[in-house]
Amino acid sequence: MIVINGTPHEIAIADTRRSLLDHLRTDAGLHGPKKGCDQGACGACTVLLDGRRVLACLTLAAQADGRAVTTVEGVGRDGELHPLQEAFIAHDGFQCGYCTPGQVCSAIGMADEVARGVPSRVSSEIGAASFDLSSDEIRERMSGNLCRCGAYNGIVAAIEETYVGGPR
Repeated sequence: MIVINGTPHEIAIADTRRSLLDHLRTDAGLHGPKKGCDQGACGACTVLLDGRRVLACLTLAAQADGRAVTTVEGVGRDGELHPLQEAFIAHDGFQCGYCTPGQVCSAIGMADEVARGVPSRVSSEIGAASFDLSSDEIRERMSGNLCRCGAYNGIVAAIEETYVGGPR
């Protein structure tokens, strides 16, 4: 059983090699997570597994058994968009929208990593209890999510507005 966006889903997998992405798209009928490269290189399939970002194309569906999966369809509450989704709209953080679901889930997971004190390659002090979420820090932490349209400035501005208090 996988809990997807708050709803329990049976996981009947004949092939234990089946990816979480294929399960989400085919069995659960969720089309937010995209199959971009199917190799973990683009981030279009990023979802949250127990609140932490994972690449659904590289995660086996069986690994999600007994766990909670959140896709872009489940980040808002009570029919309202998540504040980050609203900021993506306000800052033109998407063009074609293909990568947007993965970008949104990745940014939410990134904010959790920052709150837990997980450093990145550009963090000024590895052992620090907290990190300044600068534009460079955001860009580094989001570097695994590609945008073929080049909406990176809008994506960074949306993340800054949501998690830092406004674009710098």
